[in-house]
Amino acid sequence: MQRLAFTLDIAATLRQTLVTGGYNHAAVLTDTNTRRLAWPLVADALPRDVLHITIDTGEEHKTVETLCRVWSELQHARVTRHTVLVCVGGGLVTDLGGLAAATFKRGLPFIHVPTTLLGAVDAAVGGKTGVNFGGLKNEVGVFAEPVEVLISTAFLDTLPHKQLLAGYAEMLKHALLSGADALTPLLHNNLATINHQPMLDLVRESVAIKQRIVECDPHELGPRKALNLGHTVGHAIESLLLDHGTPVPHGIAVAWGLVTELVLSHLMLRFPSAALHEVAAFVRQHYPAPPITCDHYDTLLQLMTHDKKSLAGEINCTLLRQVGDPVVDNAVAPGDMGTALDLFRDLMGV
Repeated sequence: MQRLAFTLDIAATLRQTLVTGGYNHAAVLTDTNTRRLAWPLVADALPRDVLHITIDTGEEHKTVETLCRVWSELQHARVTRHTVLVCVGGGLVTDLGGLAAATFKRGLPFIHVPTTLLGAVDAAVGGKTGVNFGGLKNEVGVFAEPVEVLISTAFLDTLPHKQLLAGYAEMLKHALLSGADALTPLLHNNLATINHQPMLDLVRESVAIKQRIVECDPHELGPRKALNLGHTVGHAIESLLLDHGTPVPHGIAVAWGLVTELVLSHLMLRFPSAALHEVAAFVRQHYPAPPITCDHYDTLLQLMTHDKKSLAGEINCTLLRQVGDPVVDNAVAPGDMGTALDLFRDLMGV
């Protein structure tokens, strides 16, 4: 299992990690945003002449073509399997960088330094890598764990507010899977300002929830499927908006997916109405209104049948009986999903 370090001094922690791991050679992967905003926070931990690969920012660049470019730069620099790849960035960098490291020369060690809240609580933890392919999210990838994930709230000051919201949606998901003790503090947290140590404590708890689930099912054959809560609908909305040229951060689509799948949970498994309305009210208050109309339903349903969780072309969702009581592999009829989308839009005021 990957090691985790939680820190407010990210440069010192990275430096110590490289020394402790005996890594004498390192390469760094960033995107254009993290090269400018986040790299200065960790640069002192690495030599000035370190191989530094920078890829373009944006989900539209999470492609096989970008992956090939990273491979080419590693090859051109004569990187060996004794080199550790340090992935400094959000989900784009950690997903694509993890895949590049896992496959180049049959596997380089790699370290994730997530710079977004979403990366810290989700993308960088759990051993999933991938790139988008054929218009579908993370269609090509492997399970491969970094040797260490270094998590710090120091990066959060560099984020636009919508990126903070994106990560917070995954924290809400983890809390919904865990129980009311985890969910209540998140629903009453002030998102207007970042207090680094309390936020780091909330992140630590959120990551611990995910780790407990991943440890018992590292390759997503059973219980780990609970982590897909909100993602069948969320991925479909994300893919739709990306195709329309109006992309949203992954976590914001997940927030919308969470509310929709809680509606389904209420309709199919009697998930409590009070809990549904509490979460929906929080999302409506803090997140943008979803630009979804009934004209989008056919496309969304089609995207859901192509989701990796789909069984024989049906819509498959993780749902909840109660907060902390997930049920995986629920087949959802298209009509029920349409009803859930209608109710979701009503709850969001659109």
